[in-house]
Amino acid sequence: MLNVTLIGRPLDRALVEALRNAWGGGDALWLGTDEAATFDVPDRPDNQWAVWADLQAQFIDLVIQPAEGRRKQVLLADMDSTMIQQECIDELAAEAGVGPRVADITARAMNGELDFEAALDERVGLLAGLPTSVIDDVLANRITLMPGGRTLVQTMKANGAYAALVSGGFTAFTSQVAAQLGFDENRANTLLSADGKLTGQAARPILGQAAKVQALEEICAAKGLPEDAVLAVGDGANDLGMLGRAGTGVALHAKPSVQEQCDVRINHNDLTALLYLQGYQRDQFVLS
Repeated sequence: MLNVTLIGRPLDRALVEALRNAWGGGDALWLGTDEAATFDVPDRPDNQWAVWADLQAQFIDLVIQPAEGRRKQVLLADMDSTMIQQECIDELAAEAGVGPRVADITARAMNGELDFEAALDERVGLLAGLPTSVIDDVLANRITLMPGGRTLVQTMKANGAYAALVSGGFTAFTSQVAAQLGFDENRANTLLSADGKLTGQAARPILGQAAKVQALEEICAAKGLPEDAVLAVGDGANDLGMLGRAGTGVALHAKPSVQEQCDVRINHNDLTALLYLQGYQRDQFVLS
């Protein structure tokens, strides 16, 4: 049995009923009034992606996944452009006066056009000499949380899940973001500094795609959980490993090359959509 979830703001009830009837689905359950509905179907529809494309044009996200085991016990999340709305290294680069150059490298790396480690080294090298105090300035003035992030983390944790922030970015940022959102742990790269200034280097080993997969493996082993129990979310090419291994891998507002390789895509809604995908109802959300 497969589960169909539609999320839109607003989501038309007639549309949901028409799709349910066309696909021979069971009764529709509304998870959030006029914004999220779900129903089960016996088989994957042949026209799933054609319907998906039509709904995208209406700013509606459609996900079809196994009905059993939708609610997950581990949240494994990327940070940049996922739990926050920016790329931290781009914001640091803007302070260093090399913003456009670094932003271009970031975009290409996240789309899988460049080797992640080499691209990180190149970008970090352009930050050499930047005062470390700029990190706090960027955190205070340039970084904003992705809407719905704290609700996602707190709702899953209230239901017994473990939450880990695993980023190809930097610990100076993940430690703060993890604390704000309530993650149980965070893993990221470390920017090296000396005499109050960035050296232009990151500590080894670099946390990239393989390290995110390793985090998934280690957390599952420590908790005695199967990988199917993991909900992973990210937007870049370095997230593909963990997205592919997790029980549910969500491409959130992701780069084109990432979306092409993921069946679960959220493009028009915030992070609370990941709760709807697990079958949570709006009145079960932990709002804080």
